[in-house]
Amino acid sequence: MKALVKTFTAALMAVSTFAMAAEGPGAKVTKTNVNLSTADFALDHYVAVTTEGESAGVEQLFAEDFSQKIQTSNAQSNSRNEVVKSLKKQKGEKLNCAVSTDIIEESADYMVAKVTLKFENFTKTDLVTLERVGNDWKVSKSINSYK
Repeated sequence: MKALVKTFTAALMAVSTFAMAAEGPGAKVTKTNVNLSTADFALDHYVAVTTEGESAGVEQLFAEDFSQKIQTSNAQSNSRNEVVKSLKKQKGEKLNCAVSTDIIEESADYMVAKVTLKFENFTKTDLVTLERVGNDWKVSKSINSYK
């Protein structure tokens, strides 16, 4: 009986190893598509990604030429890849802040919004530019400042 259990366990391990190898390294589950058909949907998703740790559709949200600037005493710039990587690491982390959004300018293919994050000891203001790309809206630029 013990030999049968050992054989069964070894066979199960071999099958699961082969199954993982067949998927290949870095095999991913089907990506979740997020509805970015309107500027409002895209802005809402941007707020969810940056403040609530939402990770679905992060790559889909940002334009290929996205850039982020952080206005501090030593100004920083971040590329699309750097921002996406950082946001993925924050998966599930919710910021303890009050969030408000104001639309500054809007047209058929373009939107500029002000996202304000009010923390206990400081406020972060994020000016976000969204553009229509094909049938979806994408975030193309973000400028952050702190008070």
